[in-house]
Amino acid sequence: MNSLDMNEVKLGDEVYVIYRNPHVPSVSNIRAAEIVQHPKDPQALALFINDTFHVIEDDDALFRTEQEAQFAQENLD
Repeated sequence: MNSLDMNEVKLGDEVYVIYRNPHVPSVSNIRAAEIVQHPKDPQALALFINDTFHVIEDDDALFRTEQEAQFAQENLD
């Protein structure tokens, strides 16, 4: 899986993430997200996805294109 390195993203980038449903962990979807300034830490970046801010975690996989995310999702199982 070729996810983006966090050093490759910058403010304003659109990325794609594999978003797992928190209520049904076996269900995942690919969502577009924007790299934004962290609302509480001006030195950090965050994801804006589903109308909320998401702190970028070490295990988050970000992809440049929806096709790359789809390929990764298909090969997770």
